[in-house]
Amino acid sequence: MVLIDGKQTAATIKAEIAQQVADIVARGGKRPHLAAILVGHDGGSETYVANKVLACKECGFTSTLLRFEDDITEEQLLHEVDKLNNDPDVDGFIVQLPLPRHIDEQKVIEAIDYHKDVDGFHPINVGRMAIGLPCFISATPKGILELLQRYEIPTSGKKCVILGRSNIVGKPMAQLMMQKQYGDATVTVCHSRSTTLKDECRQADIIIAAIGQPEFVTADMVKKGAIIIDVGTTRVPDATRKKGFRLCGDVKFDEVAPLCSYITPVPGGVGPMTICSLMTNTLLASQKKIF
Repeated sequence: MVLIDGKQTAATIKAEIAQQVADIVARGGKRPHLAAILVGHDGGSETYVANKVLACKECGFTSTLLRFEDDITEEQLLHEVDKLNNDPDVDGFIVQLPLPRHIDEQKVIEAIDYHKDVDGFHPINVGRMAIGLPCFISATPKGILELLQRYEIPTSGKKCVILGRSNIVGKPMAQLMMQKQYGDATVTVCHSRSTTLKDECRQADIIIAAIGQPEFVTADMVKKGAIIIDVGTTRVPDATRKKGFRLCGDVKFDEVAPLCSYITPVPGGVGPMTICSLMTNTLLASQKKIF
């Protein structure tokens, strides 16, 4: 069993990006600039955005964090998005989700200039991805593809089961894994209403679990030699931890890992690659290599 080290892989990629940025700046080029909008004080969002700011520093990017209270109106937030759309110094930006209930998240996503949509959530980027055109690929699926490639894990012709059908992970992951230039695999998507979910998993060469249920994937669902990519990150109460909780994946790691050829841990697997992919997209945006 090989443990896929997302933390180390992300560190390697960020070092590569930092070198590219240093070379660009040395030639008189522009330093990439990533901006982020954070609304409210959600704990998870605060941590995630702080990690993005830190990653920008490691990569040699300029970063801007725009913070707003959760009583900001939808109109005001859309105005802030428009300002970033029209700021020539900002290469890419993200609006951290979730947003307060009174704001239409999809409306905000669609207001972002897709040329600067480094999260890859805009319908134009999603549509281009679906038909294999150049685009910004959403960060988590992009990070998973990078892990598979860097560990030289064969995917062509393999049976891949995606657990979950979210717009952020499940759907784009399925699209990418079936495309010839990426996964080139035979893909099945399972979700909460799938009656043959366990049977599908038992036949899978690759399982990508993004269902949001702690320890959902158990040993009886995994065939020997399978590749397991665990996207889940749920906070589970744990009185033995200083913070009072631990991060738990969608896979029951201790019993599933011995069966696998490759598996990602939680934490330290897919998570670090998500932020790393955002950095890669920002570099591409600054170089105008996508559009």
